[in-house]
Formats: sequence, C-alpha cells, structure tokens
Amino acid sequence: MTTAKGFFSDLSVAGIAAYAAAFGTAWCAYDLMGGREWTCVLTLSAVAHCLGLALLCVQVQSQGNAAGISVRSLILNAIALVLRLSSTLFFHGYLPSDASGDIMYQIVDLCSLFLIMYLLYTVLHVHRHTYNEMDDDMSIGPLVFICIFMGFFLHGDMDDSVVADSFWLAGLFVSVLVVLPQYWLIVKSEGQVQTLTAHYIAATAVDRFLSGFFMWHSRAWITCKPYFGEFEHTVCAILLAHLLHLVLLSDFGYFYLKKIVARESSASSTVNLTCFI
Repeated sequence: MTTAKGFFSDLSVAGIAAYAAAFGTAWCAYDLMGGREWTCVLTLSAVAHCLGLALLCVQVQSQGNAAGISVRSLILNAIALVLRLSSTLFFHGYLPSDASGDIMYQIVDLCSLFLIMYLLYTVLHVHRHTYNEMDDDMSIGPLVFICIFMGFFLHGDMDDSVVADSFWLAGLFVSVLVVLPQYWLIVKSEGQVQTLTAHYIAATAVDRFLSGFFMWHSRAWITCKPYFGEFEHTVCAILLAHLLHLVLLSDFGYFYLKKIVARESSASSTVNLTCFI
C-alpha cells in the first residue's frame, strides 16, 4: 500500500486525466475494436507508450520547466516510431490481426509521434533555459547506425519488402536504446528523477511487456530467409530485443520502488536514486 501511495500521490488532475484517457482508449481497443481477441495486446502496448509520453507532457506543463527530460531519448523515440510507421502504415506483416490493427494501432503511434514533437519543441524552445543540456550528452548517432545495419542484416519477410521489414526491425532495436539517454541523465543528475518521469518509464515497461507477449505468441508466424539451415534469426532477434529492454526497465523499477518504500509519504516530486546503476 505504501508503494502504491508513493507512486500515485504526486499525480495532478491532468496526470489522472491522462491515465483515465489511456484506460478508456485501451478498453475501446480491447472491447470495441479488438473484439476481446488476445492479438489486441499489441495495440494496448502502443496505448501504454502513448500514455508515458502524455505524462511527460503533463510534467513539463505542470512544473513549467524541462528538468529531467532527455532530448536525446525523445529523438531516439521519434526515430523508432518513424521506422515502425514506415512499415505499419503501408504493410500488414507486423500488425495485430484483429480490427484494432486496421487503423487504431497506427493512429495511437501517430499520436505518440505528435507528443514527442510537442515535447521537443517545448523543451528546446519554450523551456530551454531549464533543460540540462550539459548532462544530456550521450552519443546516439553511432547506436542508431548500428541498429539500422542490424535491422537490414536480421530482417524478416513478413511485409515482403526488404526496406519495410528492415526498417521495422531497426525501429524495434532503436526503441531498446530509448531508455539509455534517460538513465544517463538520471545518473549525471546524482540520481534525481521526477515522479512523472518514473511513471513514463513504468508505462514504457508495460508497453514492452505487452509487445513482447504478442511477439512470443506470434513467433510461429514470424518468418525470414534463414542464413544457416532452418534457424529463424528474426524471431530470436525480436524476442531478445524485448527481453533486453525489459531487463533495463526492470532494473530501474526495482530501485525506484525500493526508494519509494523508503520515502514513504514524502511530498517531494523527485526521488533520489543515487545508488541506481
């Protein structure tokens, strides 16, 4: 009970509204659009991702500053979404088979991309004086290049298009990197993390869990042209990427919840994770 209170006690009305909107959208995806099919969990993962970004927007607007926001993390997030949308907007290979995959999944991803653009504008222009640019200095260019290369090398053939299949997988790899600049900024800020930033990371964990669940259950239908015998390298790459992402997120979650319990009912809007990674 203490953990739940600590995790939700700092939410503003706007934050509660964001959660309510996300749960309402998730219910529509599951019940009205998805027909309560298990495949709609992929759409639910996109909703969780969008929720996390919405909470970052609430944080920036409510506090009137860009403290704790990593622009490089947002850029990676945008790149991952653009790469994924280059497949899901025009092909059907990596979409849920229920009705939510026809349009709702893509709309939620487009909303997430819009929120990222809004955050980038707000952080870099409106509240640039509060953005900790000196600490947000993790190099991401080489990592993106490696992800794109690995996407082309390990791509599947679900879209029957080398470019679309490669970009989708590259987007998945880039999405794993999104948390790294945020962690880097947290560490260089001596472990200080805004409460809603932690909510954003928690929503990302839900996103990755649901997406990984979908990919695990769909692994028999994910195909590629094997390089060695009948070894399906694309399936392994997809599942390992999700597992790595969850490991990174769970590491943060463990230390965050531990600090929340220690903090108990403190009214501070930040949590110190000095011992975190």
